Amino acid sequence: MLGLVKKIFGDANERELKRYWKAVEQINGLEAVMEPLSDGELAAKTAEFRRRLAEGETLDDLLPEAFAVVREASKRVLGKRHYDVQLIGGMVLHEGRIAEMRTGEGKTLVGTLPVYLNALAGEGVHVVTVNDYLAQRDSAEMGRIYSFLGMTVGVNLHDLTPEQKKEAYNCDITYGTNNEFGFDYLRDNMVLYIENMVQRPLAFAVIDEVDSILVDEARTPLIISGQAQKSTEMYYAADRFVSKLKEEEDYTVDIKVRSVTLTEAGVAKAEKAFNLENLFDHQNVQINHHIQQALKAHVIMKRDVDYVVQDGEVVIVDEFTGRLMTGRRYSEGLHQAIEAKEQLEVQNESMTLATITFQNYFRMYRKLAGMTGTAKTEEEEFKKIYGLEVIVVPTNKPMIRVDMPDVVYKTENGKFRAVVEEIVVRNKNKQPVLVGTVSIENSERLSEMLKKKGVKHTVLNAKYHAQEAEIVSQAGQPGAVTIATNMAGRGTDIMLGEGVPELGGLHIIGTERHESRRIDNQLRGRAGRQGDPGSSQFYLSLEDELMKRFGADNIMAMMDRLGMEEDQPIESKLITRAIESAQKRVEGNNFDVRKVVLQYDDVMNQQREIIYKQRREVLDSPDIKEVTLGMIMPVVERIVNAHCPEDQVPEEWDLQAIADYGNNTFLHRPVLTKDELWGKEREEIIEYIQGIVRSQYDEREAEIGSEFMREFEKVIVLRAVDSKWMDHIDAMDQLRQGIHLRAYGGTDPLREYQFEGFEMFHEMVEHIQEEVATYIMKAHVQSNLEREVVAIGQAVDPKAESGGKKPIVREAGERIGRNDPCPCGSGKKFKQCHGKDL
Repeated sequence: MLGLVKKIFGDANERELKRYWKAVEQINGLEAVMEPLSDGELAAKTAEFRRRLAEGETLDDLLPEAFAVVREASKRVLGKRHYDVQLIGGMVLHEGRIAEMRTGEGKTLVGTLPVYLNALAGEGVHVVTVNDYLAQRDSAEMGRIYSFLGMTVGVNLHDLTPEQKKEAYNCDITYGTNNEFGFDYLRDNMVLYIENMVQRPLAFAVIDEVDSILVDEARTPLIISGQAQKSTEMYYAADRFVSKLKEEEDYTVDIKVRSVTLTEAGVAKAEKAFNLENLFDHQNVQINHHIQQALKAHVIMKRDVDYVVQDGEVVIVDEFTGRLMTGRRYSEGLHQAIEAKEQLEVQNESMTLATITFQNYFRMYRKLAGMTGTAKTEEEEFKKIYGLEVIVVPTNKPMIRVDMPDVVYKTENGKFRAVVEEIVVRNKNKQPVLVGTVSIENSERLSEMLKKKGVKHTVLNAKYHAQEAEIVSQAGQPGAVTIATNMAGRGTDIMLGEGVPELGGLHIIGTERHESRRIDNQLRGRAGRQGDPGSSQFYLSLEDELMKRFGADNIMAMMDRLGMEEDQPIESKLITRAIESAQKRVEGNNFDVRKVVLQYDDVMNQQREIIYKQRREVLDSPDIKEVTLGMIMPVVERIVNAHCPEDQVPEEWDLQAIADYGNNTFLHRPVLTKDELWGKEREEIIEYIQGIVRSQYDEREAEIGSEFMREFEKVIVLRAVDSKWMDHIDAMDQLRQGIHLRAYGGTDPLREYQFEGFEMFHEMVEHIQEEVATYIMKAHVQSNLEREVVAIGQAVDPKAESGGKKPIVREAGERIGRNDPCPCGSGKKFKQCHGKDL
């Protein structure tokens, strides 16, 4: 059927290639125009192109000339002239697609064409590689072309300071790894000052080895974690304090909104118990939070109603169904407070500060493109998840590599003995052999067997990228035997040594089929580059992982009945077809897993985008007074609506509870009384209290000065948003881990996750508003307040991807100079340690 459709409509890939070939003719026609130009005149083309863009031309309009300029520059600087098929690869990338180009077709050089063209827009182009070595190598070599044409090139490495990273990102073209680009995005959304952000808006990325980054690594999210700065002892201390308090005298309970607040007397007792001058001082946020959660655990949360204790753990009870929600934990330290109340071991809080999947990070680029030797087998995934089409670019010279049929042995021992014999035979003739293994263990096993046979060889296992690339590049020399895990030295071409083509070129031996056909194709693709001769063959056994997974037992039984020896091979097209179909099934399963990961992360992604956007607006705006008031006013509205329900007559409204909550939570001076609220309509009560809030807000501003009030607002809002967001990440992670159990109840876990995730996000927003309301209106304000204090007051240190630095303690009012020793005791200057991200 597919063949018939192709006959009628033609192959889509072929149609696209015809279009590209027409453009290639146009670029080739410009070569005679570019060749006579002096170096200065050629470099001046960059400024000319930028002027024409500003005057209304598009990048597509400039493409033929820009590609011709890059080709000419490459000839002069590197001595390399882009092949016609490389020009096609460049056009595929420029159009935001994936170019599948075989190994040895010069993908690195292909990238220079669309990278230069898109960099003309001045928004920055990111070239993404799989490791730092390739980022440095490619930026140094290809950077010579860009520099010649007057463009700036940066390399984004892990150990750069924020200032150096910002400089790299401000270049026209920035090379770096997928990890580093992703982590920088997360770190940028944790900074305290807008000028400390290093990335510009994400415009265009070209991903080298796109299948490795967007498929193989798609199941592993990027996570920035930090070290806890508070021990679990604080939960027990808060619990001991709260257990001695008395209702009405020390705290008031509001059952309708499930809140409990300290009275003036309770606040005084807390300050005495914890030796504090002012409980609402911004430096006491953590202690205050612990007390509030301990109060809620004791007064609001009821054992065997809201939760049960099972096997030494607190398990939440669903308030609607009464079902136990195994794996779910209350957020914001409430779960730990209940554990302290029940005298259980308090579990450490999760210290995840920020997280994102590669899928969602790369989908943020306005335009995305990639290149690899193997993408067609994953085309469906690229299309569905990233909207990326795969175009197979023809080779510069015909491919003459011979791919021999698989050989299958009964046992693993028999297979490895056959592999060693094959290597010995070819090595005697000086033909180079590259052996691919799926594990380090197997590569070492082969190495031992070859040593016994006296065969000189090199072993690689994807640990040291720079040395790897050097060794792999030598694998085509006469007599070379190289054993490598399938991914070792990826991105490095293997050149054939003198006389090797006459010996049959490089011979590839695969010792096991990978669960993905793409990885097998990559291994084969190491031979037969640029029309070179070469050959490949896979040696398998019925004990291999993939074979065992898909019915090798039947074949094994048949071989036993026939009395076949373990060294006797079977060459059967039937078995080869069965293996390929098994691989297709595994690929499909893996795609489904990645799709599910993405579906769950999409829920978090929508929330992350909202939080990061609002956080950036706070950082970016010189005046957030209305934003702050806009967070406080809904708190007033919620408390009034809770106590003045529509289905009650005004005489039944609990006006005293409104007055108590307002005085204790969001009024600087307690002035609300029940009598003042009596006789007013619901909307009038809201307007009345909001008027008092605004009036007291203005008083505070007059008292401390507008400029200082603006900075104080940012401090409080950033601290509230960051701490609640971190707690929310933890809560969503706990929900995600336990949600699959809902399937037993006949519900769709993903829908449940979406619904509950939305509810939790809504709750988090309300908690942010409440915290902002309390601290803006009641906190004691220091005259030398800085946002740095906020970061140090956080539950975690947002510095590294894992672990964290020792916390620092700062006395109230103490200033630390940027060149002073860091108080954490690291021995570094403050600006190089805890002051680095501030």
